Amino acid sequence: MDRLAILIPCYNEAKTIQKVVKDCLNATKDIDGTVVYVYDNNSTDDTVNLAKEAGAVVRHEYSQGKGNVIRRMFREIDAECYIMIDGDDTYPADEIPKMAKYVHEQNYDMVIGDRLSSSYFEENKRPFHGIGNKLVRGSINFFFKNDIRDIMTGYRAFSYQFVKTYPVLSKGFEIETEMSIFAIVNNLAMKNHIIEYRDRPVGSSSKLNTYSDGFKVLRLIVTLFRNYRPLPFYSILGLLLTILAVMFFIPDVWIPYLHTGKVLNYPTLIVCGFCVLAGIISLYAGLVLDALQRKERREFESRLQEVKAMEELAK
Repeated sequence: MDRLAILIPCYNEAKTIQKVVKDCLNATKDIDGTVVYVYDNNSTDDTVNLAKEAGAVVRHEYSQGKGNVIRRMFREIDAECYIMIDGDDTYPADEIPKMAKYVHEQNYDMVIGDRLSSSYFEENKRPFHGIGNKLVRGSINFFFKNDIRDIMTGYRAFSYQFVKTYPVLSKGFEIETEMSIFAIVNNLAMKNHIIEYRDRPVGSSSKLNTYSDGFKVLRLIVTLFRNYRPLPFYSILGLLLTILAVMFFIPDVWIPYLHTGKVLNYPTLIVCGFCVLAGIISLYAGLVLDALQRKERREFESRLQEVKAMEELAK
């Protein structure tokens, strides 16, 4: 088991990867048992050779997508602490020892490299990325009642228990959002650590598509809110259906009935009745799924204990 594993997912980062690897090695020269892993994701430039020359252990993931790369990393590497950092030279490697210390000495499960509280909005040259980050952060903190300051940062530290219990489901850039919500829902210990951010150097281009990847992230938030918070989700859905039924029932059915003693709009009455029934079914679905979710959380606590025992044996 490595003392510290630095994980760098890469796709066509020849311009910056050598500097990132060397910076990571230099920043951790006083931490024994540190290994820098570069996982190449079908790069067509010289990323692999440059990473090897800089001193990294290079491995490959052939299924395209950042989520697929992280799944492979977490599955293959055993370490007391993991640092995930992008290969685009936008994050300061000299923060690695501080972030690792939170995991080693204070038992945090995830340390988040917070760009948004420092220089991100001044350095970032892609205006819609800033708006998207604020939107995602606000949505998650509203729906899941937390205070993570930077949801989509690619600079994080993890404990062994987090890595070995986290089920990677996302295939692409929405992976950071997914792992943030996973940590919130399972009450894992998290720490916001403010870092300085610098934009990509000239000639290096982002692989993140502002619109398509942004839409995937927002869709993921709604999906995970439904999965992890089923009672509030289905209660809101049931309430909306009931309100919709009342809005049509009173003016089109009830008021005419008071004046004439007859139901003049049977189709409206039937549709409103179905909406109310659907709302009641939605509420009961939320209650059942909430019970299942509570059972899953109890089982997760048992898995944490098992992984902790595995970690002690591996040491």
